[in-house]
Amino acid sequence: MTQDELKQLVAAEAAAYVNAHVPEGSVIGVGTGTTANCFIDAIASVKSRYRGAVSSSVASSARLQAHGFKVLELNEIESLPVYVDGADEIDPHGAMIKGGGGALTREKIVASVADVFLCIADESKRVGVLGTFPLPVEVIPMARTAIGRRIAALGAVPVLRVQQDGLPFVTDNGNEIIDVKGLKIADPLALEVELNAWPGVVTVGLFAARGANLCLLGTSSGVETITYAR
Repeated sequence: MTQDELKQLVAAEAAAYVNAHVPEGSVIGVGTGTTANCFIDAIASVKSRYRGAVSSSVASSARLQAHGFKVLELNEIESLPVYVDGADEIDPHGAMIKGGGGALTREKIVASVADVFLCIADESKRVGVLGTFPLPVEVIPMARTAIGRRIAALGAVPVLRVQQDGLPFVTDNGNEIIDVKGLKIADPLALEVELNAWPGVVTVGLFAARGANLCLLGTSSGVETITYAR
């Protein structure tokens, strides 16, 4: 199957999982990216089963609303039984690199209040060690150069994310993203803690402190279900 077909396959499985395990009338958390878009499309047919959704980006909110979902602010709810989102990489322990779509900070916020983080991905995202995919770091614009120097001191290469017009990519939060290349992340949690402590870093796209509870992984032989100890 193509990568797009695998994404649609795991999205359908995720919709079935949520329908089976999440009580009717609940609010669900929804992430950002192409695989999350497939999940939104897959669960839209039963939107009346849910009170609404909390989204991690403006783009996902618009897609949910186009399907007739009520989109709620996180401040309006007390809990989320599930958060469904993709990953750019996921390791054997359920730690992830996320943020290729630029929504890492809001993704981390929504994931932090969910009972279950359900990762949906195709098999190309499964890795033994994180770091082949550039690690996104969302930064306050004035700190861009200072943080770049600290990244270079780690032996990595900081690359400012830019748009097609050459201007810096700007997140939904009004910040910029440095994509970090050349890292092999043997201890994702330690690196997450270190980078998050740097002044000017909003958040780093390492999801180790709050990794996945469950991954539905699309493979050539079907969907593989992987659970992680949390």
